[in-house]
Amino acid sequence: MSGTLVLVRHGQSDWNLKNLFTGWKDPDLTALGIEEANAGGKALAEYGIKFDVAYTSVLVRAQHTLKLILDNVGQPDLPTIRDQALNERDYGDLSGLNKDDARAKWGEEQVHIWRRSYDVPPPGGESLRDTGARVWPYYLTEILPRVLNGEKVLVAAHGNSLRSLVMVLDKLTKEGVLALNLATGVPMVYKLKADSTVASKEVLGDMSGAH
Repeated sequence: MSGTLVLVRHGQSDWNLKNLFTGWKDPDLTALGIEEANAGGKALAEYGIKFDVAYTSVLVRAQHTLKLILDNVGQPDLPTIRDQALNERDYGDLSGLNKDDARAKWGEEQVHIWRRSYDVPPPGGESLRDTGARVWPYYLTEILPRVLNGEKVLVAAHGNSLRSLVMVLDKLTKEGVLALNLATGVPMVYKLKADSTVASKEVLGDMSGAH
């Protein structure tokens, strides 16, 4: 059996709370976001896993989430690699805008297409497919080899960068990934086979009961 890959979406950020398009902007966690990250860390501590390496984006909300998780699992000094390949989807001209204001400017239907289509990017930004196009090569060259080498790898990142990974791991269609919403601060524990496919998946502390 190969190693273990744990994916965690960062806790609520200040801009999530304010209903703003965030993308590559860099707000920190809210008080609730800190609670969510701590809860994810406690769930991993109870699960009993110890990590060999962690990966995160260059954005503070993901790094703060990772720090809180590592504090909770008793590994505050774990080697950590930060790379913008794991950043959130870049919302381009929408970044920093209130979602209701964006709808007023461009129309409900157009904003919905940008948010929920697979391959239509907002002006100056990335589609979900574009996000995957930078996440997947990084995963294949940097993260996956370590998991296949038997290591336990933690990735704290963002809704869309992680959706890109889950799409591959769970073999989701374009339609399937568009319907996927990842809970904040909830660890997804993947055990991989030697051929890099998924042997098992557990969602820790998921209140929805969905696996």
